[in-house]
Amino acid sequence: MINLTPHEIVIRAPHGDIVLPPSGIVARVATAEVAAGTFGPEAIPVVRRTLGDVIGLPDAGAPCIVSAMVAAAVPGRAGVFAPDTGSTAIRNESGQVVAVTRLVAA
Repeated sequence: MINLTPHEIVIRAPHGDIVLPPSGIVARVATAEVAAGTFGPEAIPVVRRTLGDVIGLPDAGAPCIVSAMVAAAVPGRAGVFAPDTGSTAIRNESGQVVAVTRLVAA
């Protein structure tokens, strides 16, 4: 499985950790932003973001791990997974994810 995130992914499996180093290729969702006004008396700028095409995925069927945003942008695509950083994730004392115990299918 190719890791298309910029971070090492550790999967805590029943028979030991599986470590997926970053591949050097990062799959991303293209975005476009349009000014949508301001918020509050401080006039904080607000933008509206629209999602576009996914960039950096291998050919269909090649197993890969991507960010949750990329996986959500290709629903049902075989072989595309995101780390499950929800309630089953293993976190350090600072709350950062250090390992996941399962994957989420696109």
